[in-house]
Amino acid sequence: MSAHVLAGVDARGIASVTLNRPEKANSYDAVMQEALAVAFERHAADRAVRAIVLRGAGRHFSAGADVAAGAEPAPGARGIFEICRLIDSIPKPTVALVQGACVGGGMALAACCDIVIAARNAFFAVPEVRLGLTPGTLGVFFARALGLRQFRRYAMTGQRFGAEEALRVGFAHELCEPQALDQALAAQIDEILLAAPTAARNAKLMAARLAGEALSAELIARLQVEFLESQASDEAREGRASFREKRKPGWYPKP
Repeated sequence: MSAHVLAGVDARGIASVTLNRPEKANSYDAVMQEALAVAFERHAADRAVRAIVLRGAGRHFSAGADVAAGAEPAPGARGIFEICRLIDSIPKPTVALVQGACVGGGMALAACCDIVIAARNAFFAVPEVRLGLTPGTLGVFFARALGLRQFRRYAMTGQRFGAEEALRVGFAHELCEPQALDQALAAQIDEILLAAPTAARNAKLMAARLAGEALSAELIARLQVEFLESQASDEAREGRASFREKRKPGWYPKP
């Protein structure tokens, strides 16, 4: 693991991945990209991991590609699009904790996470057009997270927008003061841990299908079958029992 990315797992199975180039506003180079891919793959494969938190060290989440150093991966290494696809497809909840700059490829990394908690000092941009570039393949993630209408505005102009606007358009789910980020994260993690792991994974897979498929009769029928199957699962039985008994379910970690 490169020093550019810090990773770990706590006792409750909450993994952390921290972009660690604060002196460069956590802009990524080829070394950081490969370290990111390795960290997310490791956490995705670890059955003890319940959720993964992505954050940036210091004042900023990520200023995107380190244009000066170059962010092109070595032959055979993963580029930022591959890393975004990896994060997007991990069958576990992912949370981006954003402060300061969340720009370009850094914004794409946040867009791939299931939940975005932003500090009120956060700002966002899809700035490629201001470098004479198109958003390229990352536009897939920007458009989905922003919605097509907002994507057209921000991708065509490259202009910055703040945390309040990110919340308004649905990119961010929650705002807080910068000093309250960890408190907001703790509350969100508690909500995640109340969800049955297999059911949460299946909900994420369902979301991916709904985003990519029309609501055909076949899809609706398939989703209904999966719902009925989930009703007969051990997790569903425990969920119903814990609801009736007004207690936390068995999958919630013991103190």
